[in-house]
Amino acid sequence: MENKVVQTMSRAFASAGWTVVRFNFRGVGQSEGQFDNGDGETDDLLNVIQELAPSAQICLGGFSFGAAVTCRAVELIKNTRDLKKVVLIGLASSRFNAPAIDSKYLLDTLVIHGEDDETVELHHVMAWAKNQTMPVTVVPQTGHFFHGQLPLLKGLILRHVNSIEP
Repeated sequence: MENKVVQTMSRAFASAGWTVVRFNFRGVGQSEGQFDNGDGETDDLLNVIQELAPSAQICLGGFSFGAAVTCRAVELIKNTRDLKKVVLIGLASSRFNAPAIDSKYLLDTLVIHGEDDETVELHHVMAWAKNQTMPVTVVPQTGHFFHGQLPLLKGLILRHVNSIEP
């Protein structure tokens, strides 16, 4: 929740006029519970959505493990919610189950990855994306935490989120 990539994404969504909610997954910081390899964390995300935006339009975004959890949430709500945009940064597709994004969200999903990501190598994300013809925006000479590239990251997210058509 306090990570600079997550904060940058939150600022981009807020700049686009969205109400932003950030929370720690179970077992992180002061949160209760224990790590559940994405299963319980997906339930937590769905509960936050239901509690805070039971019928509103939503955008979802996640970083690294949070991006994998976001993929799971999108799969579960794709037919029941008005989901406008999805942002996946540093998707930990090689470390956690990250289901494909439904093809109806192809144009509404932004995947951003650092070329030199030391946590999740680019080829893993490209393999995840290839099967679904999902474009991936690659930031050259950038690692997992986008050191020195946060303004670019924010701009990419803002451009994507602002592209919502009525």
